[in-house]
Amino acid sequence: MSGYVTVGALLVVGIVLIAGAGALNSLLSPARAAGSEGFTTYESGVDPVGEGWAQSQIRFYVYAFLYVIFAVEAVFLYPWATIFADPGFGTTALVEMAVFVGLLTLVLLYVWRKRVLYWT
Repeated sequence: MSGYVTVGALLVVGIVLIAGAGALNSLLSPARAAGSEGFTTYESGVDPVGEGWAQSQIRFYVYAFLYVIFAVEAVFLYPWATIFADPGFGTTALVEMAVFVGLLTLVLLYVWRKRVLYWT
């Protein structure tokens, strides 16, 4: 039964902390009038011009997706490279990483072949 008491106590503490943070925020934040300039969009020191809607091309999403793929590759490669020389990580680890890097190389060659990486 002590496990349930611990979970209940943590739940109560979490609710109190969230409610306290919200109350503190409403007490300390400045109030703004409805017509004030506080609601005006401001970004990088440039006044807003035109509408707030802008379309972006799909290739930017492709670049972002490719970045995520190769960032994940780096995340997997670094720990493997640091423990590769340790005993117990022999040919099996080498073959597994070769398959992983080989698949990512195929993806990169496919993307390059489809001319996705050209900025035109």
